[in-house]
This record gives sequence, C-alpha cells and structure tokens, in this order.
Amino acid sequence: MSLDRLAPAIFVLLWSTGWVVAKYATIVSEPLTFLGVRYLVAAVLFAGLCLASGVSWPRDGRTIAHAVISGAFLHGFYLGALWWAIGQGVPAALSSIIAALQPLMTALAAPFFIGERLSRAQKAGLCLGFFGVLLAVVPKFFGHGASEIPAFAIVINMLGMAAVTYGTIYQKQYLRTGDIRAIATLQYIGALIVTVPFALALETQHIDFGFAFVALVAWSVLGISMGAILLLLYLLRRGQVSRAASLIYLVPPLAALQAAAVFGEELTVPMILGTAIVVVGVYLTNRKDVAQAA
Repeated sequence: MSLDRLAPAIFVLLWSTGWVVAKYATIVSEPLTFLGVRYLVAAVLFAGLCLASGVSWPRDGRTIAHAVISGAFLHGFYLGALWWAIGQGVPAALSSIIAALQPLMTALAAPFFIGERLSRAQKAGLCLGFFGVLLAVVPKFFGHGASEIPAFAIVINMLGMAAVTYGTIYQKQYLRTGDIRAIATLQYIGALIVTVPFALALETQHIDFGFAFVALVAWSVLGISMGAILLLLYLLRRGQVSRAASLIYLVPPLAALQAAAVFGEELTVPMILGTAIVVVGVYLTNRKDVAQAA
C-alpha cells in the first residue's frame, strides 16, 4: 500500500497516544518542563537527521521565520495549553473532545485565509464527525466529579485548540515548499521559544528521573514529535488542510479506547457507536472524488 493510504491511519494511531502520555507525564514531571525536554530532544534529533541526510536548509529568512512561527502555534501554544490544562485537572478525554473542535474551526477559517472551499458532503462529514465525538465521550462527564473540572483550565485548553487551528492554516499558507525535516526542526525551535519562558515562570522544573520518564520522553519524541508530526506535515502538503484536520476527529474515540485498555476505564455503547459515526464522517471529508468535484 502507498504512503498516501497508510499515512492517515498511522498518524491517527500515533497522535492519539498523546493524551495517555500527557496523563502519565504529569506524574513524573511538571507538564511544561516535560514539553521543554521533549522539544529540545526532538529539535536535536531532527537536526541530526537533516545533517545525516544532507537536507537542504531554507536560505530565505522569511521561510525560516514562517517555520518558527508555525511551530510556536502548532506545538508551543497548543500542547503547552493542553498539557498545562491536564495538569490542572482537566481529564484527558475531555481535553481530546476540545481538540476535536479543530476541524470545524479549520473548515470555517480556511476559506478566509487560503480560499479553500468544501463541498456539501465534506461539510456534512465534518459535522457528522463532531457529533460522533460528542456521542462517544461526553457521557463520561455527567457523572460524579464532573462539576469539579476547573473552568479556567478548560478555557486555556480551548485557547490551545484555537492556536493549533491557526497554526495548521499558517502551515498550509506559508510553507508549501521546503524539506519537511528541516521545517520540523525549525518548528521545534519555535516551540522551545514559547514553552521555556512559561515553564520557568510557572513551574519549578521538577523531574523524577527514572525509567518511566525516559520511556515517556522517548515515545513522545520518536513516536509523536517525529513520527506523527512528519506524517502531519506530509498530509498537509499533499491534501486540503480541512481534510487533514478532520483526522483529529478519530483521536478522542481512540484515546478513550486506549484509556480503557491502559487505565481500565469503562468502554460504553455510546463510545463504540460514536466511533463508528466518526469513521463515516472522516470518510466523507476525505473522499478524493468529493474533493475534486468541489
């Protein structure tokens, strides 16, 4: 099978593990401190990969600036807000629901920023996907303890979702060319520029060094920061930005499935049904014939 067919599924599987990692990471480290370490390691490894592969680095200062700015939004503001909110008590599954708003935000904003048009079927797919997300995960938050979720942390989580929406559009608008490995390296530098000051201001940089911390950093860097992000950049370059963003709809149901397997959380009928609806919605949004006819 070609990379075009495999990339979406692999991306979703890798990206969905981020919420499980975030929950574990808050046990062994402060969230922003952990992200700072993650971004630094990712930047170093990407730079080494670029040097070993003889990658051609951007020579235009404007391209470099665009890469750094996009990284600040795609990684720095987005994951910084998300991980901080989880560290403040926002459940990982609820955080993934908030992230699932991104495709709708992207679809609404894309026509104004990059003139991207969606067909009726694609719009229906986006709405259907969001309905599936709500059906799959929202019932988990009507039980005991739901009222204890801090409102301010939820607002910060939503601001993170807005940041990644803008970053996705910015990436598509200004970074259409250039080696994606070099772009990714610069993006993690942008993420560090955002994350480190907040970590120094809000945290004590406490880390419990040990196997758990090393394993979490290794997976966060190799599996998510390198593997998933390279696939996302590839998808953004190959297809419509709204179609790539629609894959985020598959993350909350998968995160719920992983939570059931790892943390023993209950897997309910609404979650299973919602997952099926999400799959249909993503299929409608990503149909090539629909996109070409639009």
